[in-house]
Amino acid sequence: MKKAFFACLTLLCLNAFSQEVNVTDNTKVNWLTIEEAITVLESGKNDKTFIIDTYTDWCGWCKKMDQTTFTHPEVVKVLNEHFIAVKFDAEAERDIEFGAQTLKFIKAGRKGYHELAAALMKGKLSFPTLVFLNEKFEMIQPIPGYRTAEDLLPIIKFLGEKHYLDTTYNKYMKTYNQTDDGE
Repeated sequence: MKKAFFACLTLLCLNAFSQEVNVTDNTKVNWLTIEEAITVLESGKNDKTFIIDTYTDWCGWCKKMDQTTFTHPEVVKVLNEHFIAVKFDAEAERDIEFGAQTLKFIKAGRKGYHELAAALMKGKLSFPTLVFLNEKFEMIQPIPGYRTAEDLLPIIKFLGEKHYLDTTYNKYMKTYNQTDDGE
């Protein structure tokens, strides 16, 4: 089963990703479904970073992020400008077609999990988890746990503006903190 997760992730990483997204509403994040995101990926017409918000219906911290973090005006602006934003229920019971793969819900315990969620989170199911992928759908970093808008902003600016390509997060944060303090 573990082999299938990583085979799936490898398949995802081999595909080019992108589409021009028409951003018309900057009062809310322009979330896509995973199926819509796969269409974007397969179109090859965009160079934005992917953010996948993996959540579950029972996760209180997921709901809190939706109500607070993902409604913060600056977070909304950065996500809409620099990301293809995706909401993905890690317990979705539908099959997801991706390339030649069919990713499925796996029954486990009282509920279960989706193979795609397990692959994106490298087998460590924790909610919420934000998964960042580059425009080729290659893993940048999964980041588990609740994040306030203030916590999330430097992360999404670092990844969305692609600073990670030429500097470390710690070096970036020194510059970010100076800019943030008005220096």
